[in-house]
Amino acid sequence: MLGTNFSKGSPCWLDLGSPDTTAAAEFYGRVFGWDFASAGPEAGGYGFFQQDGKTVAALGPLTEEGASSASTIYFHTPDADVTTRAAQQAGGTVRMAAMDVMDAGRMAALTDPAGARFAIWQPGTVRGLDRASAPNTLLWAELHVKDPEATLGFYKELFGWRWEEMQAPGMTYRVISTAEGDLKDASFGGAAPLMPGSQEARWVPYFMVENADATSASVQESGGSVLMPPDDVPDVGRIGWFADPFGAPFAVLKPSPTM
Repeated sequence: MLGTNFSKGSPCWLDLGSPDTTAAAEFYGRVFGWDFASAGPEAGGYGFFQQDGKTVAALGPLTEEGASSASTIYFHTPDADVTTRAAQQAGGTVRMAAMDVMDAGRMAALTDPAGARFAIWQPGTVRGLDRASAPNTLLWAELHVKDPEATLGFYKELFGWRWEEMQAPGMTYRVISTAEGDLKDASFGGAAPLMPGSQEARWVPYFMVENADATSASVQESGGSVLMPPDDVPDVGRIGWFADPFGAPFAVLKPSPTM
């Protein structure tokens, strides 16, 4: 599962771009119990979702022309400039060149060859999220693309990722791990083929919940929508897919006790 002892290529940050940050903060506050803390007037509306004072995600206004509301997953890098160049050489696109975020760190916004957007983070005073893999926090990062094997080859060039295949209902699923350490202990996400009828390559965040069905009800009561009702996946847990009121997709998982 995803942790906060960040290493090269591990998910370390998550932020949501929204056309209405006030309404988005209210929605996620109702669904996950998060508080929202502004990063200050100089941050342009950016701020932090928090749980007991610990940052679990972030929220800001949409900044890219034509962008739709979505969450961006950031991966740790020791050198944002080197990783940006590697992404270009491996067939990716640079949407935002490496830049300093005050003294917090250095970031770049990239797109992989399949069209999935992501970002990289070189830590300064901010290493990453304060809490993960706990109830109502980020647990898993999942890539949905037409050709998972080919796209994972791109990320291997950047971060040295490893992966193992496993058979899931109707598809081959790939469990992704960082470059070093025990394969299972270093796992943080997965890659799957695009869902039937979907043409949009993307990264989707999964949040741990204690009751996926109660979360589903809360999403609907708070103005969100259900993309896939909660269902049990053997040896994994109970999974549901949702969208917030502005269409940003996310998923939840009530882990199986055997995980």
